[in-house]
Amino acid sequence: MTSAAAKLITTEVAIIGGGLGAVAAALALLQRGRRVVLTEEYAWLGGQLTSQAVPPDEHIWVEQFGITARYRALREGIRTYYRDNYPLSASARIDRELNPGRGRVSKLCHEPRVANAVITAQLAPYRSNGQLTVLQPVVPVSAEMNGTTVRGVTVVDLRTGAETEIVAEFFLDGTETGDLLPMTGTAFVVGAESQADTGEPSAPEVADAGNVQSIAWCFVFDHVAGDHTIERPVDYEYWRSFELPYWGAPMLSFTAPNPRTLVPEERTMHVNPEFDATGDPRIDPGDRDLWIFRRIAARNTFAEGFYDSDVVLANWPQLDYVGGSIIEFEDRAVHLAAAKAQSRAYVYWLQTEAPRPDGGHGWPGLRLRPDVVGTDDGFAQAPYIRESRRIKALTTVREQDVSIKVRGYGGPAQFEGSVGVGMYRIDLHPSTGGDNYIDVDCAPFEIPLGALVPVATQNLLPAAKNIGTTHITNGAYRLHPVEWNVGEATGELAAFCLDHGLSPQQVATDPDLVTQVQHRLTEAGVELHWPEIAGY
Repeated sequence: MTSAAAKLITTEVAIIGGGLGAVAAALALLQRGRRVVLTEEYAWLGGQLTSQAVPPDEHIWVEQFGITARYRALREGIRTYYRDNYPLSASARIDRELNPGRGRVSKLCHEPRVANAVITAQLAPYRSNGQLTVLQPVVPVSAEMNGTTVRGVTVVDLRTGAETEIVAEFFLDGTETGDLLPMTGTAFVVGAESQADTGEPSAPEVADAGNVQSIAWCFVFDHVAGDHTIERPVDYEYWRSFELPYWGAPMLSFTAPNPRTLVPEERTMHVNPEFDATGDPRIDPGDRDLWIFRRIAARNTFAEGFYDSDVVLANWPQLDYVGGSIIEFEDRAVHLAAAKAQSRAYVYWLQTEAPRPDGGHGWPGLRLRPDVVGTDDGFAQAPYIRESRRIKALTTVREQDVSIKVRGYGGPAQFEGSVGVGMYRIDLHPSTGGDNYIDVDCAPFEIPLGALVPVATQNLLPAAKNIGTTHITNGAYRLHPVEWNVGEATGELAAFCLDHGLSPQQVATDPDLVTQVQHRLTEAGVELHWPEIAGY
């Protein structure tokens, strides 16, 4: 499997990929006393929360219930970091629900580097005592199998080319696109299933493995005096004229379809507005003004004069790249480069041509903030990836299980063997197969244990967006708190299997063992069921 010069590491659990679910899985395993090797491609652990720079998309009850205790600790750790290190305004300092950015998308909009600092601190004790080994920047390149059991995974260092073989009793796939699944021969699905496959009303008539949700290469900016216009991109005219048939305008505009009605609507952008805005995501997605939608540092949160400008994270519809799937690896580099080029063109358009509320055009004072995202150019370290390969699981969550349109307002969606809860609309962005938004009311849902267990592979578990959902239901199960809960559950399940010498399949098919795992999760602060509430 590896070259003779490859380094060998032996551990109990190897987590390949350091996304948000991977971090949660690592914490669960480490707190159970297990030895863990955690690998990651980028400089920051935490995936969509850190290297992809996206503040958490969360349900409306997040401050009261519906998340795990460890996820709550992460959120409170972020708030504590601000209280301990930033000059907050008097009102912000006493605000129990401190929202540093006062953004519309979340009750906790914050800088990605703060989340990175908190995750680093949470893992630090285990790195010091030797329980945790972190390998960065590495990617998996091959796996060695013994029948349906993974014996080892080889990763390669992106700087040096050096290979490391990791031999472990359990492997968790915490990559953003389910990279271990094809390497290990684990049965998986990618792209859109057909209606005949799943019976889902929103599924297409014909399956399409290349039809996945768009990615977006996010960037962070503020607005200060001076001209901070970037060099005109060589492909600017291409992106300036690029228009999707259902969009209503070129992508370089403030126009985008309303996700729920599909009617093109004009957004606004008020730079450093004096007003704050709140909203209810049940009736308002909150994206009408792009500045405040995902603002991650609001001047009014901090001492007067500390910030010259708000700081804004751009993860907007106009950045959605639909030119092709990055899960097809022969074209991956091409599509990644194109996605970043689309975002770069949008930055230049904002600085030079975007219509301002005062009737002028362009904001040359718009300044990219590389320091906030840990890069040289102000763009996130990694693209925001919404969809992955998904295991063929013992249980597959389908649209009719969770869609309010299909099942009605009959309370939360329940499953046998719940290992957690989540809530988000079934929210699919425009896709590489030509689909417009698919946006469906969703019931508060549970995460079934069977969705975390592959049909055959014995010692591999998903720890990201690669669980047993469909293309459609991934749209609800892909957000930050759910990915974290998935990671925690797989970490606890792996620890339980190691404690008792069992496979995940044995556990998931034995009601008594499932109950034991659920007791373990409850003790760790994982909520298994919702109260009687209605979704949106």
